[in-house]
Amino acid sequence: MERPAETETAELVERLARYPAARYPVQHATTAFRLATVHLQCGRTDQAVPLLGTAFETFGRLGMRLEQAKALVMHGVALREGGRVDLAVLTFERAARAFAELEQPAEEAAASYNLGLSLHQHGDPVAAEAALARAYELFLAAGHLASAGAAARERGAYLLTSGEIDAARPVLADAAALAQRSGDLPGLGAAANALGLAHLAASDAAAAVEEFSRAVGAFPRSLRAPEHAMVKANLAVAYERVGNDARARLTARQALAIASADPPVRDQAQQLLDRLRGTTGLDLLTVLDEEPTERWPALIREEVLRWCEARRPERLRAIRGFLDGLLGRPGTTYDLAESLIAVLLELPPPRYADMVASIVHVNAGLASQDQERVRAVIGSAMARFAIPQWQRLAGSLNAAESAAGRTGGWR
Repeated sequence: MERPAETETAELVERLARYPAARYPVQHATTAFRLATVHLQCGRTDQAVPLLGTAFETFGRLGMRLEQAKALVMHGVALREGGRVDLAVLTFERAARAFAELEQPAEEAAASYNLGLSLHQHGDPVAAEAALARAYELFLAAGHLASAGAAARERGAYLLTSGEIDAARPVLADAAALAQRSGDLPGLGAAANALGLAHLAASDAAAAVEEFSRAVGAFPRSLRAPEHAMVKANLAVAYERVGNDARARLTARQALAIASADPPVRDQAQQLLDRLRGTTGLDLLTVLDEEPTERWPALIREEVLRWCEARRPERLRAIRGFLDGLLGRPGTTYDLAESLIAVLLELPPPRYADMVASIVHVNAGLASQDQERVRAVIGSAMARFAIPQWQRLAGSLNAAESAAGRTGGWR
């Protein structure tokens, strides 16, 4: 279990005082380094810089060159985060040389990686690319696949923003492959998203769809909602470019539904919806018609999550469109109902209750013969599930009807 940062800070401050540099130089320098690292993690750059200077000087005086070089790297990080990028560049260059002399390739790679980031921030893209290429080679040789992928991803992103699209695409493809091989899902998501953007810039929208779809999977909505929304908005644009307007609108709405989406992401999704007018309910059905039935639950799940978070009028409109589709597609009626039920049964209790009540409310607004048809279809589809699930949903639907002052007719 991790200790709170403030507790660790207090302990390290006390330890630093307990081991004065004159009497316990190794312990003092080591503690100063650790305390500076905690300060950096908490954003206290000004407090970290002098401690790292102390650690660097003490390690150097003691001939501890490896520790001295590590302190130099952290000093560079502190300088960069404090806005002193020019000094950070010089510091990382010095650290990279020190690690090379000590024959520490993985440490040299880390210094070169940070040097590349700092050079880019300093406005020297050519030197930044060279430093990142060096970091990539060293990480790869040392077997650090995730770190090699990160270096390739940054390098590819810089090439892309510099307009070197053809050069960026293979670098970003390599970054995505390395992230996947190493199990680095956030790295895979970032690399695949950047590669999708490169494909869009190269007017290869079909390839962009493939990469953005991969990035969506690497950024789960439940764990990385802002990133998920960002990639969804990009995927919507890619669908628009390939001429699949229904999927574009559906995907853009799903991006907008994520409350933590960044403002530029929301703007991009809304602008697409403004360009591509369409009916909310029909888009899901159009997309389902293009997919095999085994893919339907996954597609419906994404929309149901959006419905759950949408305002009530939007949720009711979307459910009305789905029920209309349920009645208007005789060949797939029961498969649609089964897929919806499977998703409903996965929902946590509050969302499950809201969705059940919304379905009952929308169904009550249909013509009487259509109400009975919806009840019959859903009732028949429920029979495909285990009896406890069937009974739970039937009971919930009937309870929702009773609460609305109507007689429950679900079975």
